[in-house]
Amino acid sequence: MALSPTTIAALHTALDDEYRARATYRSVLHTYGQVAPFTVIAQAEQRHIDALLALYTAHAVPAIADRWQAQRFVFADLVDACESGVSGEIGNYRMYDELLTQVTEPDVRDVFLNLRNASAFNHLPAFQHCAAARRQYPVRAPAARPGILADSTLALLGGTLLGAGLTWWLHKRRLTALGRG
Repeated sequence: MALSPTTIAALHTALDDEYRARATYRSVLHTYGQVAPFTVIAQAEQRHIDALLALYTAHAVPAIADRWQAQRFVFADLVDACESGVSGEIGNYRMYDELLTQVTEPDVRDVFLNLRNASAFNHLPAFQHCAAARRQYPVRAPAARPGILADSTLALLGGTLLGAGLTWWLHKRRLTALGRG
């Protein structure tokens, strides 16, 4: 069955928003590493994209390009990132509420409803919990410093050498005390 122009526009809107969400959460992972709930939700956003792309394929409609792919979003800290997740997921489920009033095709409605509910009942509570927990113990992105690798490598090497030297010295003292040194 051919999709109406309104439904195709709704699909484009949904896919663009899912692309944006994935890019946002990947930006957090890029800055802060594998932190909850971003790791799991970034994977979920990929599943949302896949579900929408399956609709494009099923209805022989060309999908829009991901204009967010190279975008990096910057957050002051993880509290800011979690709060951005809260507002993003609220916007996402409200978007699906609006799109559901515009489409009539059952398969499109089913996917939109599933994605809407994932945002409202899974992602949103996870980000709300994240924001509340991080407000108590905020984590800031590490500041980039020139030579940080060299500094940490030298510290590790120095600690290793100090430990090895101390171990040798204690072993030597023990052998001397036992009359074998």
